Amino acid sequence: MPSFAACRLAALILLALAPAAAQAPKKYAGPRPAKADVPYLLHATKLIEVEKNVATETKTKEGTLYTVPGAESPVKTPVPEPIFLFRAEKINPDSLALFRMTPRGGNRTLLMPEQGRRRRDGPKPVFILVTPLEPGLFRIEVNEPLEDGEYCLSPDGSNDVFCFSEY
Repeated sequence: MPSFAACRLAALILLALAPAAAQAPKKYAGPRPAKADVPYLLHATKLIEVEKNVATETKTKEGTLYTVPGAESPVKTPVPEPIFLFRAEKINPDSLALFRMTPRGGNRTLLMPEQGRRRRDGPKPVFILVTPLEPGLFRIEVNEPLEDGEYCLSPDGSNDVFCFSEY
């Protein structure tokens, strides 16, 4: 029968090693996006490629109006706080911003007021959290419930948009 001191020493060693084992990086084993630089909606273990488009930019006296063709996106999700997987090559996932778009005249629009002008009803980006899963692979989580409507993720300084509908 082991002595009390030996049992105590074994318990201390196990306690010391437990945090190191808990912090060891886990290999991501879930689904992977087929294309780089395109967000994919994560539905259980299924990935759905979002609509990729380019917003046209028009200057107005109120600001810059971005327009995407079509009244709604063909990509839809019922999840109020969607999760995306993103394989980055050229686009930095930390540069992505999520905005709600307004259907208008058969298109989806987003009006960004001119700098220096503040509008109370101006668009505010939706809070997202970007988490690296492994080098080049990221999880993007929407951290506030989305209302039903049209949304787009867009990298800063680009007119590229990745659109989806929340229903």
